[in-house]
Amino acid sequence: MLKLTDDGAKITLQGQSPAADNGLFWFGSALLVGAVAVALAMSLLPERLAIGALALLIIGSFIFNRQRLKHKQAMSGIISSGVLWVRDGELVHDNQGKREHIHLTDGDKITLIGEQLQIVDCDDIRKYLIGGFDNLQEANAAKAILQGQPLSKRHANIKMSND
Repeated sequence: MLKLTDDGAKITLQGQSPAADNGLFWFGSALLVGAVAVALAMSLLPERLAIGALALLIIGSFIFNRQRLKHKQAMSGIISSGVLWVRDGELVHDNQGKREHIHLTDGDKITLIGEQLQIVDCDDIRKYLIGGFDNLQEANAAKAILQGQPLSKRHANIKMSND
């Protein structure tokens, strides 16, 4: 839903938050089971085998942390739900009480891909992908405001009720 304000617009995004990666959940669960197995191995097996089991657990947790970091970095620039306050060269993303202030630089380019806005830097590396707009007009309005083009309220919808 788009509401024009004095200095921009307030847009409520209707998309869903990026889904959690099921693979990371299961890998984390396997590490937990592995930790229990290592604790059991340390009490039952000879020292060399117990140390080997512990080393495997350490390697597994290292791989898990690398995968989690890659996933977090890949999902960091995707915005699809919450409230977006759009102003000239700036937007504020408010999602479940967490606010993120985003300032665009002079080299940033804003393109419209379907009903999504993509913001790339001067090297054409994607910074943000914003989706969840109700329609194409909202995405166009957000793009125009970010680029500094003024918007005006052209039409007013008046609903009358018969009592």
